[in-house]
Amino acid sequence: MFYILSLFSALSFLVYGTGCLFSGYMVLEFNRYGFAKYRIVTGLLQLLGAAGLLVGFIIPLIGAIAAGGFALQMFFAVGIRLKIGDGVLRTSPALFYLVLNAVLVLLYLRV
Repeated sequence: MFYILSLFSALSFLVYGTGCLFSGYMVLEFNRYGFAKYRIVTGLLQLLGAAGLLVGFIIPLIGAIAAGGFALQMFFAVGIRLKIGDGVLRTSPALFYLVLNAVLVLLYLRV
């Protein structure tokens, strides 16, 4: 189950990170969040974190650091979405990934 959760998170952030870099929709979303100048760095961090989750299968500490970075990123994403008035439905994916990656930190450290 640990590997499935890690792969799911890694693939999700690989897709989202790629979207941050190349999607016109994400340009609009980051403008809406008020964080347009952080879109590229966010995308790059997400691609790096996705790789870190995969490297974590071999070096668990790297996986724990990557999952912790994602949990922190999603903590701020939840806060931003609440601040701009997004409802529960639009905020729930960030909350889901916050919890998922917090659990992954513990699982990577336990492996």
